[in-house]
Amino acid sequence: MIHNTFLWAISNEQASAKRLSSLNEDVSFHGRDSGGKPFVVDIEEATKDNHTFRTAIWTGEHLQVTLMSINVGEDIGLELHPDVDQFLRVEQGQGLVKMGDRKDVLDFQAEVSDDFAIMIPAGKWHNLINTGNEPLKLYSIYAPPEHPFGTVHQTKAIAMAAEEAHH
Repeated sequence: MIHNTFLWAISNEQASAKRLSSLNEDVSFHGRDSGGKPFVVDIEEATKDNHTFRTAIWTGEHLQVTLMSINVGEDIGLELHPDVDQFLRVEQGQGLVKMGDRKDVLDFQAEVSDDFAIMIPAGKWHNLINTGNEPLKLYSIYAPPEHPFGTVHQTKAIAMAAEEAHH
């Protein structure tokens, strides 16, 4: 009797592990936009593993999450989102954030590194420059979404060309 109970417990535990593994496969990050569906991801791991300039991993109706990797000495590019608030979180690297009310007057500056969060109000000109000696890895949250569903920009040049076509 004890032996049968023990075997049942092991079998039940294995079945639970298999169901959990299956569930995790359904909600883990596979490099594509999972917007519109429930989604769970180890955001730090996904951010550090990302090698594209920008990849949208979740685009919903009111929110978007993108991963970014900024090469040494490069920047996001001076930009303005008139109707979009933006949140950035640095997971790896060092950078300099600049913001201002005018493109030619960026009077707010702050140095950032691992674990820093940056809030960018709608209507603020902003840029983030990689000042470190490794890629600057971050994720961005836009509310509402800024980029088309499924956006993947391998490089900054591709992103800038897409932005011009989009706006």
